[in-house]
This record gives sequence, structure tokens and C-alpha cells, in this order.
Amino acid sequence: MSDTTINTAEVDISGLSKRYGPEGAGVQAVADVDLHIASGEFVAIVGASGCGKSTVLRILAGFEPATGGTVTVGGAPITAPGPERGVVFQDYGLFPWLTVHENVAYGPRRRRLSRARVRELTERFIRTVGLTRFADKYPGQLSGGMQQRVAIARVLANEPTVLLMDEPFGALDALTRSDLQTELKRIHIETKTTVVFVTHSIEEAVFLADRVVVMTGGASHGVPGHISRVVTIDLPAERDITSPDFNEYKREISDLVHAVADHV
Repeated sequence: MSDTTINTAEVDISGLSKRYGPEGAGVQAVADVDLHIASGEFVAIVGASGCGKSTVLRILAGFEPATGGTVTVGGAPITAPGPERGVVFQDYGLFPWLTVHENVAYGPRRRRLSRARVRELTERFIRTVGLTRFADKYPGQLSGGMQQRVAIARVLANEPTVLLMDEPFGALDALTRSDLQTELKRIHIETKTTVVFVTHSIEEAVFLADRVVVMTGGASHGVPGHISRVVTIDLPAERDITSPDFNEYKREISDLVHAVADHV
């Protein structure tokens, strides 16, 4: 067994809805979202801006409450942020005055783990993201891609059961983004943690995910954001983005993303 194996859990979303503002005068951001994510599964959520995909992720993270429905992780209802749900944003959010090692160790130390356990987790996940030689560097001395690796290692060192990622590679150049996609796929295979990954990139979703959740609607379409389709990606773990099968999935999902609901 890999020394990077961590805990994992299933996610259940049932009848999820979110309204901003008062009843009758606010905006219904999402409605009737039902989704089961198996333990260890990698699920990507795609859709046009405003369709509610990041809203769903924020509710999963516990950053804001749902208006209706239920959301559970490992059978436990989500009522607030918790260490079992690690979140990686597009903004790295690193402490610039701490080294790579100190940034990654921050969470385990806050959990009051033993010094030996903190060191074990920190070194393990710095090694997992390939930054052992840079452990004593500060964020300002690293490239954007390397800083995002640190952000991922910092979350993994908290041993979450679910990893939530909101456009984590969106600000990176194309080559760095491709490299980190490959790294994330490798990390997921090693850790077996459950991943929910929000992205605007259909190619990224098809490359990474076991299933792609397509959300449509949103305020600009006059209907709440909702799940239009869930596409299972029946491709090997090592995927060729130039293959006909890969591009057929891209075309199918692109058509779904850009389709307008019949009643709009």
C-alpha cells in the first residue's frame, strides 16, 4: 500500500437548492440537485458561468448553507466547514512568511498532532507533490505551478476524506496546467481520496474525471442551475487527449453545456 493513502468518504446530495435573498424577491441559484459520489471517485462539474457549479462546491465545503435539501459526507450532514473536507482554490492562499515545509505542516500542527506525526505527514505530502528539494523555500521564490502544488500538499496533510477543488489551475499557463493535471491524476490514484473538481475546461474534466457532471441554467438563462446530465468517462486512467474516443466525449459534453433548456 502506498504511504500516501488517506481516508476517503462518499458524498450524497439530495434535493439541493440555494436561494440568495428573500423568498419571492431573491435569486434561485440552484434547484433540485441530486448527486451521489462514491468513495474514492473523481467527479468534475462543468458548465457555463453562473450555472451554480461553484455554489454547489461552497455548500459542500460548508462555506454557505443550503436553502433546501440535504448534503452529507460519509453520512454526516454538512453544517459548517470541517477538516474532513479540504478545499483548493485558484488562489493558492499560502502564508508568504512560512516556508513550503511550514505551510504544509500548519494544519497538522493546528490539530495538535505529535511532532513525529506532523513531520511524517508534512514530508510525505511534500514528496507526493514533488517538492522535496524546495521544502525550505518561501512561496515568493516559487513559480505559480509550484505554489499550487504546495497548496494541494497543505490540504492533503490534513488527511481530508473529500478534496474539493474550485478552478485550481485556472490562472496557470497552458503547459503548467497540463503538468499539474497529470500530477493530480497521479495523486488521486495514489491517495484514493474522493475529489469534486469544478472547472470551465471540458478537456480538463474529461482528462481527470471518472464522471463529468454537466450543469446548465443559471440567472442569465432565467432558470435555476441544475444538473443536465452526468457522463461516465469510460477511458483508461492514462488518457490521450488526441484520441477519437477522448474527443467524442469532449464533443458530447460541449453540446450539453451549450444547449439551452427547452423552456427558456
